[in-house]
Amino acid sequence: MRTPTLARHRRNVEITLGLLTIIVTVGGYVLVALAKNSTLPPDLYLLLAAVVGLYVLAHLTIRRFAPAADGTLLPLAALLNGIGFVTIARLDRNLARIQSVWVAVGVAAFIATLVLVRDSRMVERYRYTFALLGILCLLLPLVPGVGQQINGARLWVRFGALNFQPGEAAKVLLVIFFAAYLVDKRELLSSGSVRVAGMYFPALRHLGPLMLAWGFSIIVMVQEKDLGSSLLFFAVFSAMLYMATNRGVYLLGGLVLFVIGAVIAYHLFTHVQVRVTTWINPWPKARGEGYQITQSWFAFGTGGVAGTGLGLGSPDKIPNAATDFIFSAIGEELGLVGTMAIVLSYVLLVGSAFRVAVDSVRNFSKLFAAGLATIFGIQTLIIMGGVTRLIPLTGITLPFVSYGGSSLVANFVLLALLLRISHETVAGPPPPRVRA
Repeated sequence: MRTPTLARHRRNVEITLGLLTIIVTVGGYVLVALAKNSTLPPDLYLLLAAVVGLYVLAHLTIRRFAPAADGTLLPLAALLNGIGFVTIARLDRNLARIQSVWVAVGVAAFIATLVLVRDSRMVERYRYTFALLGILCLLLPLVPGVGQQINGARLWVRFGALNFQPGEAAKVLLVIFFAAYLVDKRELLSSGSVRVAGMYFPALRHLGPLMLAWGFSIIVMVQEKDLGSSLLFFAVFSAMLYMATNRGVYLLGGLVLFVIGAVIAYHLFTHVQVRVTTWINPWPKARGEGYQITQSWFAFGTGGVAGTGLGLGSPDKIPNAATDFIFSAIGEELGLVGTMAIVLSYVLLVGSAFRVAVDSVRNFSKLFAAGLATIFGIQTLIIMGGVTRLIPLTGITLPFVSYGGSSLVANFVLLALLLRISHETVAGPPPPRVRA
């Protein structure tokens, strides 16, 4: 199939799936409103115009700047974002208004990324610059007078009226560095030059920059009491190292380091001990530290298979239902059917992102796309596992669904970068500019 034909087909698929997304979002919003009153919400047409306008704007940007890109990534992200917005509106109208502004900012960031990053090789050239910026973003919340501590974690930065989490930008910046560095050193990291116990390992000077960036990010995150982001960085780093070298010893080494780090953190930090003991048995502290997770379980149990119905449950009884526990709120009102639909949407999103990575012909683009896909997958697994008590609970957002502007903007940027790589795979990167 020729490139123009494939591009038209993908864009037609994108706009068709987008129509279904708009129907789900607006329909859910109407059902939530009708559950409380017998009249349609007064801002229905404003919401419809905003949803249609933002999606069409994003679609037209892709059609203009990345016409051959994958046609399913944007609709899947929009569907998850729409369900998240409906759930937030059901929980707190004020939060929904703020979230709608962040959605618009996220779409603007999405458009800006596609317009400015015309070639993925642009970001590859400045790997060390992005590494430095990523580390600075991690350090920013620790600066006195700038960093803010909210809910026991020092993750936030305030400049005037603007409050955001710079760690969300750090994950994008550090993945760029990891991908570029691993591609450059993959042969040395794969073969190794130092023999230990009959096995070859890379020299410290080759593995050092990676370990420094990774170790620094983990230490800072632990200092900020952000266990979720620490686990995310660790998992993404280990996965990218394995994907770049195809050596299982790195996964084994990563597992050993994780166990050692977990044991040390458990003995050094009280908040880690609380998380672990609450995970093992939350019921003795069901009115204290275990209140969130027990309420989450009650919500899933109340929802059953089909759910109580939109607007008919009591998800407001779950603390932080719009952020950390939004998956539990969805589980109560949409039941097992709704939560499985969310899980399948993430499976399709992550699968499509990995397909972009597999199809890419350039080494950097392949590893970069795989790293971005891993971020979506690991982040989703961490928060879903936490609220269902599969793993200890960590404070982290559900991509595109949870309330939170910083996370939403960062995820839209990730999405735009994946679409850029997808377009280049089919149409090829633009020719280099010739200076006069």
